[in-house]
Amino acid sequence: MSTMPVGGLVPRATDNAADLVVRNAKIHTGDPVRPQAEAIAVRDGVITVVGDDNDVASQVGSATKVVDALGRRLIPGLNDAHLHVIRGGLNYVLELRWDGVPTLRQGLAMLREQAARTPKGQWVRVVGGWSAEQFAERRLPTVAELNAAAPDTPVFVLHLYQSAVLNRAALKATGFTRDTPDPRGGQIVRGRDGEPTGMLLAAPSALILYSTLAKAPVLEGEDKKTSTRHFLRELNRFGLTSAIDAAGGFQNFPDNYSTVVELAKAGQLSLRIAYHLFPQTAGQEIDDLTRWIEMAGPEDGDEWLRLNGAGENLTWAAADFENFAQPRPEHADYEAEFEKAVRLLMENGWGFRLHATYDETIRRDLAVFEKLAAEGLFPAGNRWLFDHAETVSADSLDRIAALGGAMSVQNRLSFQGEAFVRRYGPGAAAGAPPIRAMLERGLTVGAGTDATRVSTYNPWVALHWLVTGRTVGDLVVRPPHNRVDRRTALAMFTEAGAALSGEEGLKGILRPGCFGDLAVLSEDYFTVPEPDIAHIESLLTVVGGRIVYATGEYEGLDEELPPVSPEWSPVAHFGGYQATPGTGLSGARQAELLGQAVAESEQHRQWRARRGLTPESASSFFDPCFSL
Repeated sequence: MSTMPVGGLVPRATDNAADLVVRNAKIHTGDPVRPQAEAIAVRDGVITVVGDDNDVASQVGSATKVVDALGRRLIPGLNDAHLHVIRGGLNYVLELRWDGVPTLRQGLAMLREQAARTPKGQWVRVVGGWSAEQFAERRLPTVAELNAAAPDTPVFVLHLYQSAVLNRAALKATGFTRDTPDPRGGQIVRGRDGEPTGMLLAAPSALILYSTLAKAPVLEGEDKKTSTRHFLRELNRFGLTSAIDAAGGFQNFPDNYSTVVELAKAGQLSLRIAYHLFPQTAGQEIDDLTRWIEMAGPEDGDEWLRLNGAGENLTWAAADFENFAQPRPEHADYEAEFEKAVRLLMENGWGFRLHATYDETIRRDLAVFEKLAAEGLFPAGNRWLFDHAETVSADSLDRIAALGGAMSVQNRLSFQGEAFVRRYGPGAAAGAPPIRAMLERGLTVGAGTDATRVSTYNPWVALHWLVTGRTVGDLVVRPPHNRVDRRTALAMFTEAGAALSGEEGLKGILRPGCFGDLAVLSEDYFTVPEPDIAHIESLLTVVGGRIVYATGEYEGLDEELPPVSPEWSPVAHFGGYQATPGTGLSGARQAELLGQAVAESEQHRQWRARRGLTPESASSFFDPCFSL
């Protein structure tokens, strides 16, 4: 038995011995009846005692794992209410993650090293979780830099929902030529000679980006399971114990769901997943939904893997694309088919979620719901919600509340806040999204990341955004009146997420009878300086009483995983999220690192100026202090 030696708790012969006891902790329970505690016991996956050493003493048997939290903060396990976890797991070990990388210089060095070990026929792909604004250089890599780093290996670098940069080898692998037509809603940037330059633009549809990425090689067989297990372990690293999978493009049911189903049957999931189903083919959405309704029902499954409804698209024509570098898309009439889809779901007891960035889309959707409400279909007890909702209006929030809806917000503006400000101005950005207005109306508001192809999957970056209103580039987007305190933000990542999957009272809080899902944190979330919230990780993550992640003093207490495969995987060499020090980094060293990056950026600017590609004078910087 792996455990930590703990004095003062003597094993007793007992019929109700706990499987796990964690003591000497600063426990935030989320339970208003007992908000604080020092010890917790879990048996058969469920919490049996929350209290102090005396309360858990009777639960300690000879086989009980007893862990000393060493006075650290312990919280309920986090629940990402909008995460593309299934798709992310199937691709995780193939991706070079720039999440958390502080400079483009470091990112390119990682890319160059990875290209050298990537075998012929495979790609180097950087897919989401980063923004140019997080780099000290404040820019994207150039095609020339990708060609220099990987002259023969295809490289695909995705930047948000806005663009992708491909090197020469990737253009050849994708088959893009001067004769390739631009797809609808996308642009293949071409040079003076008509040949593709390597830049792809979402204009405004991201389908050109994702359809190009879909041409890359995929994992097969057991590698898909191994990749998913390592991705779930990476999520556990940050204290995540649950997620609601929002489906998404190029995630077909049931084929792409088979890996998590097989892992669930084998008892090898380390994260609870409630999943949605997303019709993939325009024109046959109603047929797909009808077939799925005949196959399964909401909440089919168990506490590890369960169906949560349809979405985040019901019909492709109703989708609005959130590329804030482009104007808001204009939709043709879509209400007739959309109404058929919503009616079908509501009449059969299915919940749903809707991707909706703009209030213009939300108002049109609500008009359909209000029409069906006259027939008694709203509110009808089915869980339904809007995702994202960056520009939702106060009037629309009132209508959502009246129809029994909920909200799920993500920190997309952590990564796209600067683009949003440039297009819509700081005034509009201050309320994007209007989180406080949602909460004041009594709406359930879950929080998530929308990882992995835009935001990072690190939930602490999202919690930092909720509390501070700052982007990863340190721009203040949301003012104090539209921020939330730390307890509210945590509740959005725990209790609210449970409510969105119909599991309130079972998870999201720590009290007897709830799932034994918890995390012991590297720093105290409630007391660290605000900038350091984004640097928090879990030292010990427990799901259903199982220790699924352990590091530091607890290393070796978690379950063993098979090695990352294939061996050349970027994850095998770099890991996932690239953690950086918090404010404890010395000022001298921090200045040195930033100076190196700024110097390189200035060299790049001079190179462009000599070729007439940019003005001779240095570019002015955007300073929010002078724009409010």
